[in-house]
Amino acid sequence: MTESPWPHLGSWWLNELTDDPAYEQEVYPLLLELLSPEAGSLLLDVGCGDGRLMARLTSMGARVVGCDVNRQLLRQARSTGPVVATRLPSLSWARGEMFDGASVGLVLEHVADETEFFLQVARAVRPGGILALVINHPVWTAPESSPMEDASGETLWRPGTYFGRGYSDEPAGHQTVRFYHRTLAELLNAASDAGWDLVRLEERGISRLQVERYPDYAGQEHIPRLLGARWRRRS
Repeated sequence: MTESPWPHLGSWWLNELTDDPAYEQEVYPLLLELLSPEAGSLLLDVGCGDGRLMARLTSMGARVVGCDVNRQLLRQARSTGPVVATRLPSLSWARGEMFDGASVGLVLEHVADETEFFLQVARAVRPGGILALVINHPVWTAPESSPMEDASGETLWRPGTYFGRGYSDEPAGHQTVRFYHRTLAELLNAASDAGWDLVRLEERGISRLQVERYPDYAGQEHIPRLLGARWRRRS
């Protein structure tokens, strides 16, 4: 098994969050909208990083446990609530049906086995509990997918090998991080097979914030960028 770079990317990740407002203004609000946390509920933030989403959930009256593989980030997150060091998809440290819900923000695309991931979260969340997920849209993560212009200058999206199981390695400081691709059907079927019933699905395009940070994205606003889902744990 290839060693994950994530245990060593804490400083790089903190710099990314400082430079990119998308998490605070797009990803976290969508996750909170899908999760709809209730005061007093016990929630799991999977891949919690430095605890920014945990802080938002705590301010809304929820109790939150975070887990992540990067200990540098966990040292910051534990000022917000209890945290556990783990390498996903393993959640073996959690008691069965321990949580009322779970949030997962831009994490699943870095986990090779989505089937085991959904099973692990289902074991940790009680029947009737909620799973809120935001990922890079499968159209975006397909290997060799990319924007292209037609003769009129309109930006189109080349799907690449959308129907194949693949991945791409993207720069992360002096290392690379792996984005695993699965189709939308594979994602939804894996969740259903693990005991999750889909309640809501959201698709978001490239936002003005992203165009401001990456001017090359201009003209791609009609291309799917984020996918969000709300599932309920089947009884």
